[in-house]
Amino acid sequence: MKALVRPRRLAPGARVAVVAPSGPVPEERLQAGLDILRGWDLDPVVAPHVLDRHGTFDYLAGTDADRAADLQSAWCDPGVDAVLCARGGYGVQRMAELLDWDALRAAGPKVFLGFSDITALHEAFATRLGLVTLHGPMAAGVDFVKNTRAQEQLRATLFEPESVRTLTSAGSALVPGRARGVLLGGCLSLLAADLGTPHARPSARGGLLCLEDVGEETYRLDRYLTQLLRAGWLDGVTGFLLGSWERCDPYDRIRALALDRLGGLGVPIAEEFGFGHCEGALTVPFGVPAELDAGAGTLTLDVPALA
Repeated sequence: MKALVRPRRLAPGARVAVVAPSGPVPEERLQAGLDILRGWDLDPVVAPHVLDRHGTFDYLAGTDADRAADLQSAWCDPGVDAVLCARGGYGVQRMAELLDWDALRAAGPKVFLGFSDITALHEAFATRLGLVTLHGPMAAGVDFVKNTRAQEQLRATLFEPESVRTLTSAGSALVPGRARGVLLGGCLSLLAADLGTPHARPSARGGLLCLEDVGEETYRLDRYLTQLLRAGWLDGVTGFLLGSWERCDPYDRIRALALDRLGGLGVPIAEEFGFGHCEGALTVPFGVPAELDAGAGTLTLDVPALA
């Protein structure tokens, strides 16, 4: 797996667009997030349909066409330096085919940030645009608005990426060892749902795979992992980093499942890396080559997340 193109880091005064490709956005949290961005000396602009709600399916932030148009317009605006997702939820897979990927590619690299449902866009930006993207807190997310650790690590990644070249686990090694590869992954259920779609990579071979999820029973997590295994998508993965499993079953069951489904692959597995739906979630750059030392609980980036 090849390293991807790194967008440029942000500088004070950079213009950042906030879009909502997935679920509806609480206005109060959006305003709080915008205040934080302004406090970083960024110039946030809100896409036209961010506060919309679909007339029939109230779990969507407006129509598929409007959500796609907001993302397309923001990315293709030469005055925009970064596109930040407001929140996750569900909806990306409904609008991914409505995007003009040739136009997005022609617009050139810029920073893209999100997680959860945004996993499908991380995959699409990797396969269609060849770009490094940031898996991290979103502009109207509870964690971004309220958690200092999440804010500070994201801010460092955006402005001074060389200062966050090493991420440290709070847990231990499920399978010890060292591994090198290109970072990828995200929400496990979304990676499974992405299989066979036009934007999914054929496999994660050569990658360090980051996995997390929220609100899933163990049998469902088992099903997603088993689906990825049966599809051959995990063949050649060099190592696994496990993030948060908020509102899932007790963690002992998650740990046992990870060992049962992934331990036979014979590669290092490190847990509790602090990314995903947890408090104080860390930002992880997808598409950057890195080294995992599962025993030491460290992930070291070969290069900073952004150029």
